[in-house]
Amino acid sequence: MRLLIYCMLLVACSVANAGPMGFKDSWMAMGDLGPNWREAWLNYALTPRDAVGGGLLYMRSDDKRTTRTLSEITYTRLLQRWNTKDSQANVWLLGGIGSVEGNDFSGGKLMLTPGVQLDYETTRVYVSTMARLYRASSVNHDYASIRAGFSFFEADYEDTQPWFIVEARRMRGLSDKLEITPMLRLINKGYFIEAGVNNSRQIRFNFMYIF
Repeated sequence: MRLLIYCMLLVACSVANAGPMGFKDSWMAMGDLGPNWREAWLNYALTPRDAVGGGLLYMRSDDKRTTRTLSEITYTRLLQRWNTKDSQANVWLLGGIGSVEGNDFSGGKLMLTPGVQLDYETTRVYVSTMARLYRASSVNHDYASIRAGFSFFEADYEDTQPWFIVEARRMRGLSDKLEITPMLRLINKGYFIEAGVNNSRQIRFNFMYIF
């Protein structure tokens, strides 16, 4: 029984670090930091399946000429979850509404950001994909990403577990190429950190913390 509880905790911890919200009554803070994409947000889990929060997003084109800044209120919904003995799969609905500003137009515009995320994870393998629309009047920056990775070894619940993750992503209207970033991820209980260098030789740093 003790071993079963430990395995359940380990999988739950690992999956919590992959999903866009934590457990009921928890707060989650996340950040994705790089030269062309800087995102930070915080949400609160109202229920085991619903979270609300707010986020800030800075976007810049590859040629550094066009920039966008978005402030939004966000909502996250766990639509479906499948649990097995050693794995978990999820379908998440994501959404936001806020104001976007750009250096090529005056004032702010109302922006809607609906999206969906699918993920599958064990204590050794992780795969996820996300698609999200960033739409305002005369602005279309639809976004898509896919991630896959593996852990170097299984770790005890109290220990730090290293992962190797590769992400490919692209945003319409700001980049004409696919960004690919290999990253090292370190997970320990309610947080993870990631760091890597993409195919444009830009440093990326990501973090997540549940409290």
